[in-house]
Amino acid sequence: MISPARKNKKAKTVIETTDDFKRQRLSQGAKVGLINLGCARNLVDSQTMLGGLKKKGHKIVEVEQADIAIVNTCSFIEESRQESIDTILDLIELKKQGKLKKVIVAGCLAQRYGAELAKEFKEVDAFVGTPTIQKDRLLEQVSLTPDHFAYVKICESCFNQCSFCAIPKIKGKFLSRTIESVVAEVQKLDARGVKEISIIGQDITAYGMDIYREKKLAQLLKEIIRVTKNIQWVRLLYAFPAHMTDELIEVMAHEEKICKYIDMPLQHISDHILKSMNRNITTQGTLELIQKLRREIPQGSLRTTFITGLPGETDKDFQELLQFVKDYRFERVGVFLYSQEEGTAAYALPGQVSDKIKKERMNILMREQQKISRSLQQQYIGRTLRVLVEEKQQGDEQIFLGRSEYDAPEVDGLVYVHSSEKLRLGEFVTVKILDAYEYDLTGEAV
Repeated sequence: MISPARKNKKAKTVIETTDDFKRQRLSQGAKVGLINLGCARNLVDSQTMLGGLKKKGHKIVEVEQADIAIVNTCSFIEESRQESIDTILDLIELKKQGKLKKVIVAGCLAQRYGAELAKEFKEVDAFVGTPTIQKDRLLEQVSLTPDHFAYVKICESCFNQCSFCAIPKIKGKFLSRTIESVVAEVQKLDARGVKEISIIGQDITAYGMDIYREKKLAQLLKEIIRVTKNIQWVRLLYAFPAHMTDELIEVMAHEEKICKYIDMPLQHISDHILKSMNRNITTQGTLELIQKLRREIPQGSLRTTFITGLPGETDKDFQELLQFVKDYRFERVGVFLYSQEEGTAAYALPGQVSDKIKKERMNILMREQQKISRSLQQQYIGRTLRVLVEEKQQGDEQIFLGRSEYDAPEVDGLVYVHSSEKLRLGEFVTVKILDAYEYDLTGEAV
C-alpha cells in the first residue's frame, strides 16, 4: 500500500501519538510550517498540533519560511495515501536542497503505516500518529480557518464498524468529549466573533454513547444555542443514518440557528449491500428516515454519499441504487469508488468488482446527479437567500463569493454575489438569486 522501498539514510524512531510529538525537543523559537491533507477532522488535529507548538514558544509560519515542516496525512483511501506520499516526497526534496531542517510526518498514514514508512522515507525526522482527543479539556489551537468560521470536533473515531472502513482501525475506540468542554470551546469562538461553526466527527449522531451511555447530540445542540450570541449558523457534518433520533430531528427542525442541511452518508440502498457493509440499517429503514426528514424539515437540503463497487455489488444492486437517486432527488451527492482497505472486513470478500466497472457506475450516478442538481437549483431563481460572504472575486470589485446555509465550506457550491457596495467578509447579506447552475448560484445583494 506504500510506495516501493528507497535506499537512503538511517531510519528514525516511529512516534506513536502527537502527545509524544509535543515532548520532542525542537530548538526554542523554531519556525514551523504545516501542510494539512484530508478532511476537516484532520484540520482540527492540525490546529491542535500548532496550538501546542505555539504554546511552547515556536513560531508558526508558511512552509516556505519554515525550518521544520509537518505534513498531517490522510490514509482513508488509496488516492489520499498517494497524495500524502507525494507531499512527503516534495518536503524531502526541500530538505535535500537545504530549505528545510526537519520533516515531520503526522496523522493517519503515520499511525497506520509508521514502521513501514520509517524504512522507506529515511530522510524524515519523525513519524507522528493521530492525536488522542481530550474528552474533558479545552485544547489550545491555532486557527487555520477564516475568522468568521470554525470547526468543532466533538468525538473521535466511529461507533459503527462498517466493513469497508479502516477508520476504527486507525483511530481506535469511539470517544466523545464532554458537553462542558465542547460548550466551553464554542463560547470562546462566540466571544471571538465567529459567525458559523461546523460540528464534526466521524459519527456525531453517536455522540455521548460512550461516556453518557446514550445519544446526547440533541442536548449538546440545545446547550450551544443557549450560550451563543454571535454564532448564527450551526452546521452538522456526518450523521450516521442508523443513529438518527427523533429528538435530534426535532431540534434541527425548530432551532433557527441550526442549518437546515443534513449531511448523512447513506453509502447504498440495496439491502444486500447494506448488510454486507454492516450499516445496521435496511432499505426500508433508510426510506422511512428520508421521508421523515423531508416531512419534518421540508426546507432542508440533504447531502449524501454513495460507494460503487463494493465486493458482491451486482448490476441489479447498482440499478436499484441508480433508481433510488432518481426517485429521491438529493440536493447534494458525492460518489466514491470502493477502496480495498487492509484490515477491514470487506478486504477479503469474494466478488471483487473491477476498477473499470466501479468507475463506470460512479460516472453513471454522477451524470444523473448533475441533471438532478441542475433542476433543483432552478427553484432558487427569484428567491432570496441569506448568504455568508467569504471572499472577494479577484479582478472584479463588485463580485463577492459566499455560501448559503445549504452549502458546507470546501465541499458544496458557492453563491456569486453582485454588489455595487463593498461587502465585508464574514457578514451576512440577503441575496436575490438571478441565475442557477449545476452547483452554484448567482444573485444580487438586496
